[in-house]
Amino acid sequence: MLRCFLLLLLLTPLAVAPASVHADEADLILHHGKIVTVDSEFRIAEAIAIEGDRILAVGTNEEIRKLAGPKTEQVDLGGKMVIPGLMDSHVHPTGASLYEFDHIIPEMANISDLLAYIRGRAAALEEGAPIRIRQVFITRLEDQRYPTRQELDEAAPRNPVVFSTGPDAMLNSLALEASGIGKGYKVTDGGTGYVELDPKTGEPTGMLRSCGRLIKVGNSGKSPTAQERYDRLKEMLAHYNAVGLTTIADRGASSSAIDLYHQLFKNGELTCRTFLNYSISPGGEWSKVEEQIKRAAEHPLRKPDNMLWIGAIKMFLDGGMLTGSAYMRQPWGVSRIYSITDPDYQGLLYIEHERLVDIVRCAMQHGLQPTAHSVGDGAVHALINAYAEVNREFPVRKHRPCITHCNFMSLEAIEKMKELGIVADLQPAWLHLDGRTLTNQFGEERLTYFQPYKSLFDYGVKVGGGSDHMQKMGDMRSVNPYNPFYGMWITLARQPRWSDKPLHPEQRITREQALRLYTIDNAYILFAEEEKGSLEKGKLADFVILDRDLLTCPLDEVAQIKPVRTYLGGKVVYDAAARSN
Repeated sequence: MLRCFLLLLLLTPLAVAPASVHADEADLILHHGKIVTVDSEFRIAEAIAIEGDRILAVGTNEEIRKLAGPKTEQVDLGGKMVIPGLMDSHVHPTGASLYEFDHIIPEMANISDLLAYIRGRAAALEEGAPIRIRQVFITRLEDQRYPTRQELDEAAPRNPVVFSTGPDAMLNSLALEASGIGKGYKVTDGGTGYVELDPKTGEPTGMLRSCGRLIKVGNSGKSPTAQERYDRLKEMLAHYNAVGLTTIADRGASSSAIDLYHQLFKNGELTCRTFLNYSISPGGEWSKVEEQIKRAAEHPLRKPDNMLWIGAIKMFLDGGMLTGSAYMRQPWGVSRIYSITDPDYQGLLYIEHERLVDIVRCAMQHGLQPTAHSVGDGAVHALINAYAEVNREFPVRKHRPCITHCNFMSLEAIEKMKELGIVADLQPAWLHLDGRTLTNQFGEERLTYFQPYKSLFDYGVKVGGGSDHMQKMGDMRSVNPYNPFYGMWITLARQPRWSDKPLHPEQRITREQALRLYTIDNAYILFAEEEKGSLEKGKLADFVILDRDLLTCPLDEVAQIKPVRTYLGGKVVYDAAARSN
């Protein structure tokens, strides 16, 4: 027995040593750079080592280069900055990738551009063929108003025209006729919204508020094949990689969209880690709503995976800020911009309190994160109240209940979010692109807690940076730009375009905080802070090399930062040098 024990003792070091050496040998080392870890202490290192798809070590050049073996690839950063892979908390890439499938849609700066586009489409299409324009927001037009029914009639007298922007739409006479909408029309199907009527004549003005289901006008143009849908989504994800994105949250995925992601994943062509929100319809019989939630909970992709995972459900609680239908605690006020004539109009709330509580409870009981499109402060408070009611039955914090958009807030809302562990995904681009219009509409006082980033950080509320990217490929030509550095710049400057002063500059945040929005805080919102969001030993090797220093470059250059290279799991998914060649 003693001889066997001694023999085992002698053999053990020989058996362990090769494995130990192998475990400490890096596949990739990046050195002589500025490695911004975004860990709890926001440490900055000189070098980073990668083994497989994980981070092996972060430290000094001397420490890390000792981990090199004969096959280790070594990259001299030449002083360049490295940050964790960036995350977007809110995108719709399947729709965005197909937005210009039929033809290129030009940028429209004003009503004249819009009408010129409609005339061009009418000339290109047969008489009677429908013309649909989506997501050209009136807040971003120089005229700051909807086109009128009469203007649409003049531009396309022989074609039905639907100008839809978010949940609201303006129709020309032929589109109204095709939809069966005439004098004195009332919504009687029990659904949301209403048809706006001229108070003198009773004729429809052309404006439909949150009742797009009534529109019976189809689409013109060619439809993509299944392979084309696949290829376009793959291309869209490559565009995300080019701006440093390695993780996205699809905030409203249909069953067909989920299937498309799954195909990419199985084929090894999914280049963004994707957190899926299963889109549900909250109206109708409760049994049907419950069935939708169960379908999400029982889906094969419900099992957590660091590449593709269904983790949440998404619903719509109110209308849009950019269209004049977000639900506010105080009336919007009569508005030429938004075509609002009722002084008591507060916007539209789609889900009654009891149903909202039922959905939230059911989602959490099935282990899903609930979230809802909630733009106005009335909707934000309504969702918080629903979360608070469920919290009296069981703690909601572990489910990280989310508020999507969460633009108009209050100190009271922020305090309650902190108390309950509510998280939010916000879109900074709206502050820059729409801040002037919102100030004209509401005045500065009502915007005190519009996207209040500093207050949220001060209270410790987790907020993720997103874009709500819905249309077009191209990080700055998209209607909602998805460039994360542009988003960071907005949180630092809070400068609306077409305005000579910032919007509540007391809500500006630091560069460190801006980077956290798109890294570790987004990771927390997506239940992934143990796996990614910072550059620490054992975490996934998702990182980006930048062309300049995010922490020290002039403020106006932040929005101009470009990735030199983007890595996903230690593999290059974007290389600027290769792209330029």
